Amino acid sequence: MSANLEAKKSIVEEIKAKIQASKSIVFADYNKLTVLEVTALRNKFKAANCEYKVYKNTLVRKAFAELGIEGFDNDLQGSTATVFCVDETSGAAVFAKAVKEEPALAEKILPKCAYLENKYLDKAAVKELSAIPSKEILIAKMLGCLQSSISKFVYVLDSIAKAKEAAN
Repeated sequence: MSANLEAKKSIVEEIKAKIQASKSIVFADYNKLTVLEVTALRNKFKAANCEYKVYKNTLVRKAFAELGIEGFDNDLQGSTATVFCVDETSGAAVFAKAVKEEPALAEKILPKCAYLENKYLDKAAVKELSAIPSKEILIAKMLGCLQSSISKFVYVLDSIAKAKEAAN
């Protein structure tokens, strides 16, 4: 076998390993980004524990096909960036946050689709996914609600005790 074919096979194996290790994967069209914008975007993804990579579409398609995952062929056309994420929402959220911070990016980087829980998500679903807070934020909100209820309960018990003391 040629060295080129062996290199491609190793890249497909690398992509397959990343797909299996990721909780979500977001694909985006990055055609109009400058090198500085791509570097800034990579740093934002790195801070969110995501990996921004650009692979040949045919190799990504082959990796998905070898894993038995279908539905991405139409979106893997043209310039495609792949973001591998350790959680469900961070990849889509970083795209949305980057566009909010720099509105000029809205036309330069366009999410195409995503892969989440063995399912294909279209552009609209990626947009909805970006609006969901991270797991840590949701846990913090839930704990805040629980703590609030407990605090109110303790306040009521304390008020009852003080009222009894005042009556005596």
